[in-house]
Amino acid sequence: MKIAQVCPRFLPHVGGVETHVYEVSKRLVKEFDVEVLTTDPTGELAKIEEIEGFTVRRFKSLAPSDSYYLSPSLHRYLKRTSGEYSIIHAHSYHAFPALHAAMTKRNKLIFTPHYHGKGHSLVRNLLHKPYKPLGSKIFDKADAVICVSEYEKNLVLKNFNVDKRIVHLIPNGVNLDEFKDIEKIKESKESNKVILYVGRLEKYKGLDYVIEALARLGSEFILEIVGKGPYKQNIVKLANKLGVLNRIRFYQDLSRRELIEKYAKADVFVLLSKHEAYGLAVAEALAAKTPCIVANEAALREWVDDKSVFGVDYPVNVEKLTELIKNVVGKEVAKNNKLVSWEDVVAQIKRVYRDVL
Repeated sequence: MKIAQVCPRFLPHVGGVETHVYEVSKRLVKEFDVEVLTTDPTGELAKIEEIEGFTVRRFKSLAPSDSYYLSPSLHRYLKRTSGEYSIIHAHSYHAFPALHAAMTKRNKLIFTPHYHGKGHSLVRNLLHKPYKPLGSKIFDKADAVICVSEYEKNLVLKNFNVDKRIVHLIPNGVNLDEFKDIEKIKESKESNKVILYVGRLEKYKGLDYVIEALARLGSEFILEIVGKGPYKQNIVKLANKLGVLNRIRFYQDLSRRELIEKYAKADVFVLLSKHEAYGLAVAEALAAKTPCIVANEAALREWVDDKSVFGVDYPVNVEKLTELIKNVVGKEVAKNNKLVSWEDVVAQIKRVYRDVL
């Protein structure tokens, strides 16, 4: 059986959707013929590439400010070849590739929307409403919808005319084998107290508040930022203004091993995002036994247990955030039942595939 995973971006780009598609695809390939159909706005990556047993096909797209990923060439390809795939599994409501998959559907369509209800900027949020009639067509065409959190599932059922009988809740997973030697990695930790952020550099992620808190913390605290995105220059400008730029380290395009070491050596992981459908970086930080501070917003509030994960309300009070960071450093991470393996995730996805067929 031939299956296509359709997503806006893929490796070497790193993000929640990209990680999800990669982890699922490399496990599905043990049983199915898998292709990842994605876009490359730069045109610099290989058009066809083999990765861990599956084929990646990249198509040119229009992606102003790293958004939308409108790809006429992907649409044409799907229009021509859609019937060759038993299942097309489309990802991300917030970009056009899933719509291309829906409008060219011939066989079965599975949709994982990674939906959080809003655009990532003022302009994108304004465009979110006129896009909704188009985005609704993806749900109309879908034979099954897979949501990654209770929050996302409730939001989908509220905002779209979807039969709840076809909506499944399957969370993101964690590659638990990658975290087996965490204690050994922690032993080589430096003396600084490290605040860690992992993710896209976007305004809605709340990094401004973390930098303001850093300015109130002692010089033993440093902030490590792993990721890239359009908001980086704003972060640098604010850090420079507050005199803490020399206590911030920026990283991007890290290998998985390097990223896991960052998680393990951090004293606290902070994600104050307003819009998250799940919070994969939180799951990975917990797998690395690093305590977390998250926004009491969207799906992130589902992680808060006041033992290993602590919540911050919006509007963010920077003084309270500063004190919370001080108090969370050194906390032991309790076992979290929300962490599931990617093997379990893929087993559930395969059951959905079989049901629709």
